[in-house]
Amino acid sequence: MKHFTSLEDAGEPGPLVRSALALKQKPFQPGLAAGKKVGLIFLNPSLRTRLSSQVAAQNLGAEAIVLDIGKDGWALEFDDGVTMNGDKAEHIREAAAVMGRYFDVLGVRTFPELKDKEADYSETLLSAFVAYAGIPVVSLESATRHPLQSLADLVTIQEHWKENRRPKVVLTWAPHIKALPQAVPNSFVEWIKGAEVDLVVTNPEGYDLAPEFINGVEVVHDQKEALKGADFVYVKNWSSYEQYGQILGEYEGWTFGNEHLAMTNNARVMHCLPVRRNLVIKDEVLDGPNAIHLDQSENRVYAAQAVFKKLLES
Repeated sequence: MKHFTSLEDAGEPGPLVRSALALKQKPFQPGLAAGKKVGLIFLNPSLRTRLSSQVAAQNLGAEAIVLDIGKDGWALEFDDGVTMNGDKAEHIREAAAVMGRYFDVLGVRTFPELKDKEADYSETLLSAFVAYAGIPVVSLESATRHPLQSLADLVTIQEHWKENRRPKVVLTWAPHIKALPQAVPNSFVEWIKGAEVDLVVTNPEGYDLAPEFINGVEVVHDQKEALKGADFVYVKNWSSYEQYGQILGEYEGWTFGNEHLAMTNNARVMHCLPVRRNLVIKDEVLDGPNAIHLDQSENRVYAAQAVFKKLLES
């Protein structure tokens, strides 16, 4: 594994899932990456990704150094061939290359503008770091994917599933007041559709994910029908891909509550966080026994640790 930006980089996810579960049993192994340095570069805000990645690196004995580009660094130019006579003080070719001289692994978090589908889905920012850093690059979320979150999601499902059959996993859309990217649902579908589960995605008309992610996946526009018999329900909002970055309606009935939970097979309820209570998921579910969103957040540490370990070893 040279980089970690998508499932394609990771290959079959089983080894990383098993590594994460093993590290969870014995997380503090400072001899594995002693003397190594992990750079964590943020172009947008973060809580879980920032903290879990720092803890993961430190658990392995590596030093984690965080840079918030928006506050601590020069404004970066990503286009080639431009005359830099505007507000961009440094080109990504130099910035990424310098970071590659300082660190052993570089984590990068970017975010889509949700204005230009082609620009966002080309992953220009993340690809530039991969091209010019000269060291392994880990996506801490990009315009189209969040692979560390998806790895943690797989770890969490495996941790909670003890029955000798394939679980039914439902990814359900939920309302939100802001237009959010498709990165988390895209990535979740990409990682889990090849796992030993029966996956169903449910969302209102107009919110289908990009074909490259949902090809071969059952998509149901009737939420109640989709939830029947579910063992895990992943609740998440995303803006429209078809009418890119748009919110098409309020759809209050999609807010996940006990009435939705009752349609399932006593499902565990998941969310990547942050979650807007009583808009995306109701208090009664988040504070109830079926919610495992905090387990997902904890497992972000071990997912990142497994990835850093793999990259630093190789």
